[in-house]
Amino acid sequence: MSELPADVVTDILSRLSVATLLRFRCVSKPWCALIDGSDFIKFHLKRSIETKNNLSIIFRDGIGLYTIDFEWLDEAVKLDTPLEFKDCEIEVSGSCNGLLCLSNIEQDIVLWNPSTRKCKKLPVTPIGFPRGFSILDTCPFIVYGFGHDVVNDEYKVVRMVQYYVQDNDSFDSEVKVYNLKSNSWRRIPDFPYYLCQYEVDGILAGGALHWVVSRKPKPATANLIAGFDIGTEEYRLVPQPEYVDKKFLMNIGVLGECLCILCNYYLVGVHIWVMKEYGVKESWTKLFSVVQPIVTRSFRYVWPRLIAYSKSRREVLLALDYDGLFWYDLKKKTIKNVRIPDMSYPFLWDICFRSLVPLGSNGGSDTRELKEKEEEEEIIY
Repeated sequence: MSELPADVVTDILSRLSVATLLRFRCVSKPWCALIDGSDFIKFHLKRSIETKNNLSIIFRDGIGLYTIDFEWLDEAVKLDTPLEFKDCEIEVSGSCNGLLCLSNIEQDIVLWNPSTRKCKKLPVTPIGFPRGFSILDTCPFIVYGFGHDVVNDEYKVVRMVQYYVQDNDSFDSEVKVYNLKSNSWRRIPDFPYYLCQYEVDGILAGGALHWVVSRKPKPATANLIAGFDIGTEEYRLVPQPEYVDKKFLMNIGVLGECLCILCNYYLVGVHIWVMKEYGVKESWTKLFSVVQPIVTRSFRYVWPRLIAYSKSRREVLLALDYDGLFWYDLKKKTIKNVRIPDMSYPFLWDICFRSLVPLGSNGGSDTRELKEKEEEEEIIY
């Protein structure tokens, strides 16, 4: 291939998997420089997103994280995560461009590229207690969000802490943003809405993170969608479609890079709406419905973090409740079970592209290096 023009070599290499490219770094110094270059990394990621290649599913059970190739859905492979499970479970708090944001109940946060095995542990930032609130009368909870500021080419993590006081039915919040380039946290204005789903992290679509919210804790009717613009760091409400029946449990997700709403009617079915042009109310389209007679068993809801088109866009992959994957045929309106050999009982699902995206100027630490460093710190402590 040395006789081929440079742009042809780049085009050929951009069609390969991440695992193959990592091996090809050893072919020659020019190839290594090309594959490690920021322009090639962005080009490879862009092609993967356009073609839906290098796409995987991440899921968690009680003992670890696993990955499944989206195209084949044939084998679950356990991942060597930078955070140990030990006594606290690991949450996938966000996925963007091949990077995962991992967190646990000890408030450890790590950005991790499972394909390159590079990771970066975020600095610890304290939680401030709001003035006038007592630790005895509040119920604080934490959610995260992770995304990419396209304009400034900046990856950001959002940590939102919300406090609820039962006595006077009030709430307060603390929001901090982490910037990967500066490796630091900043406090930003408080979140003005009440989080209705306090275990659900931000959904990334249209350059913003989204949560299902209400204006007041009681009655906590989940009838609003709040967005946080990653670039401008401003909050906004997202317009919704005109529903015929509003008596449903609202969840939000991403389908084909578009924000979607999952209207779950308990033990009846789910309607899926897609916002084809972000921020435009008139662009909401009711794409399809899955009702109980189609499925051989009753289900409560569709898991919102795992909903994706097939390559042909004729089918949509769904996770019903927590225990099964299904292909929904958009034309035939039928469901087909997905069987993955030896897959343990999953709790949480997520979609992730395999990419070469680095973690900061130094690329990040190796997964094993981070674990060894933490073990040394524990021994010293």
